[in-house]
Amino acid sequence: MKILRPDLAAIAAMIPPRARVLDVGCGEGDLLEHLAAEKQVDGRGIELSQQNVNACVERGLSVVQGDADTDLADYPSAVFDIVILSQTIQAMRSPRAVLAQLIRIGRHTIVSFPNFGHWRIRLALLFGGRMPQTTALGYSWHATPNIHLCTIADFIELAAEVGARIEQAFALTEKGRTRPMRPDSWGPNLLAEGAILMLTAAGPAVSLSTRSKA
Repeated sequence: MKILRPDLAAIAAMIPPRARVLDVGCGEGDLLEHLAAEKQVDGRGIELSQQNVNACVERGLSVVQGDADTDLADYPSAVFDIVILSQTIQAMRSPRAVLAQLIRIGRHTIVSFPNFGHWRIRLALLFGGRMPQTTALGYSWHATPNIHLCTIADFIELAAEVGARIEQAFALTEKGRTRPMRPDSWGPNLLAEGAILMLTAAGPAVSLSTRSKA
């Protein structure tokens, strides 16, 4: 079993044992494999790359080939305890529609993403005048899959637009560490390389430890 990326390890720590989990854009299945072994989750995945799907199946994971931009509408509402979208929303064609589907099909949704408002990016644009490359955003502008970059403040605004409430929020540091953050604070938007947020649909709070009957 592979060692998890720091952001994936932080996400794994947020998930209770035996939860029903959907990992959207699950890659080769590192997080799903970890959750199955360490927390006995009922884990499923959806992944665009057929090569990655094949790798997941070889690892004994339940993963299907699909496009999150179009295929999430096929899932029933509140069918999963946790839906995960890790380092992927910025590559979606319609981030708003995808986020709305995530909070519909999951009782809780965990989203992680790189922060385009980080101070190094601001300085690179100010003094270099070119699209920057960082650890979190390591592609040239003409080769990047990231087509909808956002800041932490941008994402928080989007979450409110689709009717999501933020339950937990963590800033990602340059070394991959996490620390709790206040979503309405200016500090993380300037200093964090990325963020991990747990969301739920606005309304009465739903206990993460209480599994749905759906």
